[in-house]
Amino acid sequence: MALKLLHEPETEDPILSVVNLIDIFLVIIAALLITIARNPLMTPFSKQDVTVITDAGKPTMEVVIKKGEKVERYKSNGAIGSGDGEKAGVAYRMKDGSIVYVPEGADNAKP
Repeated sequence: MALKLLHEPETEDPILSVVNLIDIFLVIIAALLITIARNPLMTPFSKQDVTVITDAGKPTMEVVIKKGEKVERYKSNGAIGSGDGEKAGVAYRMKDGSIVYVPEGADNAKP
């Protein structure tokens, strides 16, 4: 049994540095796996269809739709929508928060 003197420098084992690097990489891999699992669009295990709307109501609004393996992105160009159509009725918000839709010409309809 050899005794170490207090003034003798310890020799560092180079394999300890490799072990520390492996530990760091394991932590990074675990963090990436958790991030992927929490993202509904990037989860390869999810069979559900997902729709994500970012910046709703703003000119930078974007809609991302995932249906199975297919991902579609729709970006707003900031313009107000337009199209051909006609008024179909009126919607009213009630005091309790519910919405009632009354079709056009409903006042002439029989109950």
